[in-house]
Amino acid sequence: MEQPDSGAVPAGAAGDAAEALDRPLPDGVRRRVVALVSDAFGGLTVAELPAQLRQYARFTPSRRAKFAGNAMAAALEGDPVFRQRIGERLKEGQPELARAVESGAPPAAADPVDVAATAYVLRPAGWVKLVAAAGEEAQRADAERADEAGRRELERLRAELAEARAQTRAETERLRTELDAARKEAESLQRKLRSAQSDVKRGEAALRRNQADIDAVRAEAAAQVSAAESETRRLKARLGETEAALEASRRAAREGRSVEDMRLRLLLDTVLEAAQGLRRELALPPVSVHPADTVDAVEPGRMSPKDIAARALSETDPALLDQLLALPQAHLVVDGYNVTKTGYPTMPLEKQRLRLLGGLSALAARTGAEVTCVFDGAELAAPVLLAPPRGVRVLFSKPGVTADELIRQLVRAEPPGRPVVVVSTDREVADGVAKSGARPVASALLLKRLSRVS
Repeated sequence: MEQPDSGAVPAGAAGDAAEALDRPLPDGVRRRVVALVSDAFGGLTVAELPAQLRQYARFTPSRRAKFAGNAMAAALEGDPVFRQRIGERLKEGQPELARAVESGAPPAAADPVDVAATAYVLRPAGWVKLVAAAGEEAQRADAERADEAGRRELERLRAELAEARAQTRAETERLRTELDAARKEAESLQRKLRSAQSDVKRGEAALRRNQADIDAVRAEAAAQVSAAESETRRLKARLGETEAALEASRRAAREGRSVEDMRLRLLLDTVLEAAQGLRRELALPPVSVHPADTVDAVEPGRMSPKDIAARALSETDPALLDQLLALPQAHLVVDGYNVTKTGYPTMPLEKQRLRLLGGLSALAARTGAEVTCVFDGAELAAPVLLAPPRGVRVLFSKPGVTADELIRQLVRAEPPGRPVVVVSTDREVADGVAKSGARPVASALLLKRLSRVS
């Protein structure tokens, strides 16, 4: 028996042109049509499928309906042969519904969507009316379901509204009760506040009276204290005069053993040795000048002052420090951290101190001068365990006292006339010690001299 030509137009295709939908398929009917095509898809070979659908041959029905729904609907509408093949699979799967639809009398109990989808695929005579009627029936059913759902939602909302109103009334009643209680409590608190304010005012009045009494007592006590202090100062003055007179008699009895005598003796030795050193430095001849020699006149063979060259040293020449330390009874006072932070600031403080004190020890050994090195105690986190090097006195300032102030105290403690050399780049320190008679020099000068020693 001959197989029908796959390219031949089926007998019912001529009626398709006469009957056509004047509106799109309802959504429910279209989804059912796509589902029927997707289910029947798997019973066809690849050659029986339209070219645009062959790529979905291996898909599952659900995936075909999801990804190829539009393509299958277009192929079903535009390819009569493909639609005939789908219709044959539909007749095999649902023979009773297919026969009823083709006869034009679908069962009343059938789902209108199934009837419309079957009529759309099989295309019997009057299929457009079946699809339209089924679509209208489906829309009515959807509308009825929507109405039912709306009624249920309306009932639910009404119930919720009634419940909310009841809760609101209960909450309002509770808040009204709480408000009444709060008002009563506020009135009670206001009464207590007014009573407390009255107590405070009475207390403030009593406090002012007590303060006035205290001020009067303080004024009287201050007057008494002032009188007592005046009397004390007068007695202290008389006591001081008495002690001064007693001390004067004691000094006379000790025959020059007091501190003032020691300072005088030290100053005298300093002046004598300074005079001897100055004589050696200037190479002065024995005194042979007479008053007549001071008269300005021209003598044969005598040199004028212009023939004598001036001698001076630069402020940065280390030899200047040697000359100063060569003075008799010279005392060298060093601003420790000022020198170390000028010469080697990157080293730790402990190593700075050790390096400077080592150089000062060697300098004291060579010059024989008295050397005192002062450090600022504020730089220390803890007491320093340090053995002072030979020939160098090491001092740290006390809490609340700077190294600069300690240096000025050391200079003021020396007797006037003793050569004191202070090493510091701090201009305030240099000016202060210069007013007290000391000779300030820069830290760089000492660093150059120590580099020669090392």
